[in-house]
Amino acid sequence: MTNLTDLTVAEIRDGFRAGDFSAREVAQGFNANVAAAKALNAFIVETPEKALEAADAADKAKAAGETLGALSGVPIGMKDLFCTNGVQTTAASHMLEGFVPTYESTVSGKLWTAGAGMLGKLNLDQFAMGSSNETSYYGKVISPWRRAGGDNAALAPGGSSGGSSSAISARLCPAATGTDTGGSIRQPAAFTGISGIKPTYGRCSRWGIVAFASSLDQAGPMARTVRDNAILLEVMAGFDPKDSTSLDLEVPRWEAGLSSDLRGKTVGIPKEYRPDGLNAEISAMWDRGIAWLKDAGAEVVEVSLPHTKYALPTYYIIAPAEASSNLARYDGVRYGQRDLPDGAGLQDMYAATRAAGFGPEVKRRIMIGTYVLSAGFYDAYYTQAQKVRALIARDFELAFEKCDILLTPTAPSAAFALGEKQADPLAMYLNDVFTVPASLAGLPAMAVPGGLDSAGLPIGLQIIGKALDEQTVLNASLAIEERSGFAARPDKWW
Repeated sequence: MTNLTDLTVAEIRDGFRAGDFSAREVAQGFNANVAAAKALNAFIVETPEKALEAADAADKAKAAGETLGALSGVPIGMKDLFCTNGVQTTAASHMLEGFVPTYESTVSGKLWTAGAGMLGKLNLDQFAMGSSNETSYYGKVISPWRRAGGDNAALAPGGSSGGSSSAISARLCPAATGTDTGGSIRQPAAFTGISGIKPTYGRCSRWGIVAFASSLDQAGPMARTVRDNAILLEVMAGFDPKDSTSLDLEVPRWEAGLSSDLRGKTVGIPKEYRPDGLNAEISAMWDRGIAWLKDAGAEVVEVSLPHTKYALPTYYIIAPAEASSNLARYDGVRYGQRDLPDGAGLQDMYAATRAAGFGPEVKRRIMIGTYVLSAGFYDAYYTQAQKVRALIARDFELAFEKCDILLTPTAPSAAFALGEKQADPLAMYLNDVFTVPASLAGLPAMAVPGGLDSAGLPIGLQIIGKALDEQTVLNASLAIEERSGFAARPDKWW
């Protein structure tokens, strides 16, 4: 008998509707996997009862002949950045420990309405700030992967959506939500051999998601296949009047439009993404990706994105500036953590609360952001960064006059060991070098696994598309998925 936890979202959906198994059987299987994998630390809160409740509702609706939701019978993981009514939401911080929302984020609400069940709240880098899932107040997340050859070092699952990527790869859930500010869906997907898409900025509502950098944050799905991502994105996307940045557009039928036939499409290869010293295995995987897209019928041209070299410093001015503003609300007055030393005044309470509630990386970014927003440096740093951001977006516009999509690596390396880069923030920030430009331009971008490196670890490829053209991004990713034949999974050690 097929292990139900090995099934994809599409297979669970279709098998449940065909009567091959019940939704409760699926939920029980994933609940058991979650309970048995605590060593990965992928979940902050487990909600097996929520998964069973949704499963029983799906089974009841099916038995009654009622119309089923798009995700009826499918349990998923929820990144603990999405507010969930009645379930603790912490953003992996001490600041929000014990915070139980009385409302539901728009994206999570759409998923529950579509019939999905919640297996739990997934761990992440604190306030989504990190690239390795080592900054969580609730402890680091461990990748289910290990290097071949006897090296048993614990590896990073990527970040900030490391709990999501680890859980999906380890078969603790068939899919999960993620958020992507500078690569936090795509980089962890690449590290763990799964897929994930950051849609066009504004496709998914940000309402009810704990904010990091408001002009960059975007929700998106993570799953094992391109089709699964298309299924989830159709549910998650859509206009929300509660979010002023939400796009008032009809949601395309991305799953129905899936096709790996790329005849008539042109793929751009940005020359700036192949710098001197690029990891040889990453470069070789990129070349294989180019060949796969050619085999799918696409033409390939070289393009230039000349301001790419400024993307990382631009991002690390804009994102911390917005974080400094967004995180000012955590002051110990209205909700969350409050530290009030004996005899302390208001300013003392602010200082004590923020000192105890925020971790080192969050404090670092708040300090950077506050500095670049200060009166003496606003024009020199923040205003200049916004001008460069416009130039980066313009680079993409010019490149897309010659092509339909871009193909690049997702990350400059495979997964690194936990602790390897923690002492050097600049080395950690370099993990975002390939993902940040699309975020600054608000473009859709997807990570899809391409194969394994010599150490047996996944390497991902990235497809970047024109604004609102998620369909071509998904189709090109499907072409890579079909040709790579990637089916590797981590050996179970946990």
